[in-house]
Amino acid sequence: MTRIVAVSNRVADPGQSGAAGGLAVGLHAALEKGGGLWFGWNGELADDEPQAPDVQVRRGITYATFALGRALFDEYYNGFCNNTLWPLFHYRAGFFEYHRAQFEAYAAVNEQFAHKLAPLLEPDDAIWVHDFHLIPLGACLRRAGHTQPLGFFLHTPLPSFEVLRALPVYGQLLTHWCAYDVVGFQTKRDLHAFVEAVSQPEIGGQVLADGSIRYRDRVVRAGVFPIGIDVAKCAELAAANSDSRKLDDIRASLRARRLLISVDRLDYSKGLPKRFQAYDQLLQRYEEHRGNVVFMQIAPRTRAGVRAYTEIRHELERAAGSINGKYGEIDWVPLRYLNRVVDRGTLMAMFRLARIGLVTPLRDGMNLVAKEYVASQDPADPGVLVLSTMAGAAEELGDAVLVNPHDVDAVADGIHQGLRMPLEERRARHAAMLRVLRDNDIGAWRDRFVGALVATAGARSS
Repeated sequence: MTRIVAVSNRVADPGQSGAAGGLAVGLHAALEKGGGLWFGWNGELADDEPQAPDVQVRRGITYATFALGRALFDEYYNGFCNNTLWPLFHYRAGFFEYHRAQFEAYAAVNEQFAHKLAPLLEPDDAIWVHDFHLIPLGACLRRAGHTQPLGFFLHTPLPSFEVLRALPVYGQLLTHWCAYDVVGFQTKRDLHAFVEAVSQPEIGGQVLADGSIRYRDRVVRAGVFPIGIDVAKCAELAAANSDSRKLDDIRASLRARRLLISVDRLDYSKGLPKRFQAYDQLLQRYEEHRGNVVFMQIAPRTRAGVRAYTEIRHELERAAGSINGKYGEIDWVPLRYLNRVVDRGTLMAMFRLARIGLVTPLRDGMNLVAKEYVASQDPADPGVLVLSTMAGAAEELGDAVLVNPHDVDAVADGIHQGLRMPLEERRARHAAMLRVLRDNDIGAWRDRFVGALVATAGARSS
């Protein structure tokens, strides 16, 4: 039986019951259903050459983790990953920087990943690499002689070729991608961008009749595999925690006011400043909501070493203070802004409590919060998802209230529409979205990608 070896930059702590990030939540749920090995960085830094991975087994998943070298980390992670690839892939050119030394660190860390992973691999493994941190890993493994099926899934968006070519080493990244047997994306838009890029004359990929790509002596199968969630688990957690003491306290603090909720990492791609502006506009234009709604924005701090994230945190703190100062009353705080992680069970119950789930990133590969909000609702009295058209989830969740996140007036109108939406319409929209989530849940994502990956081994042997 084929063993799945999942590789990601960071591996979720096996001792924790939940994880905050979309990749970590999705990958953990996928491996829980079928087992396998999860390999990657443990979040620690070492002054000396990192040692062999630490291996633990918990609930059917084998975790193999190691520390990264301190000397390379900053230029690899805060540098090339987060100051170069992340803004470029999210169309945020104003934050984009390139330094050759950072790219060299990125390449070196990928070689380190390959070196640490190699002794753990078995001949029948299928290796599934995740996200932009590890694009060169497949090529590193191929150079070391590994012939197992290699798949890569990009969790972020992929920009058009005209944006991608701003990166001086775009050609190297694209050729690294062609070391994989299967390359997966969240949306058709991302797939189109990849096919356009690798078929450029200077790259030399040839699109075949079946949609696969021939690159030199290899055939790469690229496809759309939108990541899903564990729908039943979200609903179970929401129901189980709805009567908890924490939720009772939240209800009491709301005083029968309707809750608007957003949950994001503290990141400029999430559109939080414009979201705060839209909420300000809602209260300014629709006075009926003053004193009757509470907006709760949960945004745990991330990437503390990157200046852009410190700046956005200060901007949001000022905006929250301005809104509360402008509209607040002695017994009503319009906006609650929290920079901390909320445990998963409580979060799902808060989604169920909220009348509006506000998910308005400026650009997002998928956004699992949108899906979790829908899955957590009470079907008898569901809330309304207000969703950015720039999130990958919008391709599947067309029954949400879709808004352009750059248009603060449109976002304010979308919130107002959701707050006034009659029960019958809310039920109909929710039921339609729930059907989509069940058809494309986390198990379907895993099975479709792994099925495509394993099939490449059979194609090579036939």
